[in-house]
Amino acid sequence: MELRGVRLTVQRHRTGDAPTTRTLVFLHDSLGCITTWRDVPVELGKAVGCDVLIYDRQGHGGSDPFGAEERTADYMHREADVLHALLETEGIVQAVLFGHSDGGTIALLAAAKYPQRITAVITEGAHVFVEEVTLNGIRAAERQWATTDLRERLMKHHGDRTDALFHAWTKTWQAPFFRDWDITRDIAAVCCPTLVLQGVDDNYGTGARVDAIVSAIGDPAQKYMVPGAGHTPHKEAPAITLDLAAAFIKGL
Repeated sequence: MELRGVRLTVQRHRTGDAPTTRTLVFLHDSLGCITTWRDVPVELGKAVGCDVLIYDRQGHGGSDPFGAEERTADYMHREADVLHALLETEGIVQAVLFGHSDGGTIALLAAAKYPQRITAVITEGAHVFVEEVTLNGIRAAERQWATTDLRERLMKHHGDRTDALFHAWTKTWQAPFFRDWDITRDIAAVCCPTLVLQGVDDNYGTGARVDAIVSAIGDPAQKYMVPGAGHTPHKEAPAITLDLAAAFIKGL
């Protein structure tokens, strides 16, 4: 579909014969796309009886590549606006957002700004400020890029967008202008139920950001540190992660 002059790859999956009231909307991480979710969205949709929407943000997967402009510190704020426009275009009025990493950040920002369309949020490893462990993780990814087959593995998902995508991520997060990035005040406006998940062994963030999210949102938020998982609980500890997500959605 085309949205604001940019072609985005969007997939919708129906779980029954008729559209469901709520739709699960999945937001991938900084190097992710539709295909990196594997079968998680459809599995969770079937488990809770909700239709599913997955999409590739610009520069990811099958969507249009990035434009010529450089990323700025508010790039995830702008992606929250794109998400809202997508929900409007697709006619989704009750969205349950499931966001991983950058996708979790975008989900929180969208829920804060557009509460009328967002019923609930689930985040995995969402960032709300810059931590040294995050930068260390990015530096480690740069070393893997230079010394392993990481580039080739990413190209299977992003094709000729891969180089631009990887360097946009590493360059932005390590830029001096991004060092003071902090959205804890922005997300204080979130008023919907929010499940904040993070792997106990996450190498891109500490429990401090989980506590910051819960503190900023207050009563609607609950946290769970997933044992046996790093930055991607839905892959590293799928059973417990999907059980937690399903129970949360069924309890809405």
